Amino acid sequence: MKAFAYERARTPAEAAAAVAATPGARFIAGGTNLLDLMKLEIETPPHLVDVNGIGLDAIAKTRDGGLRIGALVRNTDLAADRQVRRDYPVLARALLSGASGQLRNRATTAGNLLQRTRCPYFYDPHQPCNKRRPGSGCSALEGFSRHNAIVGASQACIATHPSDMAVAMRVLDAVVETVDSQGQSRSIPIADLHRLPGDTPQIEHNLKPAELITAVTLPKPVGGRQIYRKVRDRASYAFALVSVAAIVQRDGSGRVALGGVAHKPWRVDAADAAMPQGAKAVAAALLDGARTTHDNAFKQPLVERTIAAVLVDAGRSA
Repeated sequence: MKAFAYERARTPAEAAAAVAATPGARFIAGGTNLLDLMKLEIETPPHLVDVNGIGLDAIAKTRDGGLRIGALVRNTDLAADRQVRRDYPVLARALLSGASGQLRNRATTAGNLLQRTRCPYFYDPHQPCNKRRPGSGCSALEGFSRHNAIVGASQACIATHPSDMAVAMRVLDAVVETVDSQGQSRSIPIADLHRLPGDTPQIEHNLKPAELITAVTLPKPVGGRQIYRKVRDRASYAFALVSVAAIVQRDGSGRVALGGVAHKPWRVDAADAAMPQGAKAVAAALLDGARTTHDNAFKQPLVERTIAAVLVDAGRSA
């Protein structure tokens, strides 16, 4: 790990200004992803700004009946929150599907959304990776790609976003709140937070330099049966091959988002509209234009089977 400077911020605006003052500086909270990347020298920030003391660790109701989740709320606390478990169970289940108990105790809401891909070539400094070193090539295209993307990818990158929480947030239509180095705040629909790789896979989100996530807001609960199903290579502490977050209403309508298949949580309007038609129609809409490799072609039928299992689950519950 390369040497770095360290400071603690007292307010969100102060933290954003401190990061803006030093090129390459980074925010740090739980550090569950960033510190690993620093140890491997995949990321080498010269300055870390600790945001744990800026007070963004509360969960509160909003005026319209939704929920505002502070950026520093730990994953364990969010999954255990009474209102989350009652009104947004898809989120609680997604959180409990991710990582280990020890990591959930440290990982934060904002950090979970911004964690970087677990593509093995991104983590190997000896292999070409356009996300790590733009223009060097994508080793996964002709290499081991079992966990990589089948939709929304490009010739520059087929990595996937690893978050379980983000998939649930996407199906819930969450909104991300931020503050920049000038103290200006804005709200970003979670659908617009993450970027597809295109020709610039190293640019993973639409935050401005030194822009700090301060909270995530969930709208008023929509009811229905909420399910999160994750398919992985082992029963715990593994990233998704495919995951499905769904909200199914009594009339068969609903929403669905996928994890483990794209550079961002994957949701398509046509798939939501197809929910009453069943798993085959929903999967076809979600995977329209899919491109697979020799290693991950199994994900296409797996998506349909996982959606079918979710719809069966929802029907039994109803």
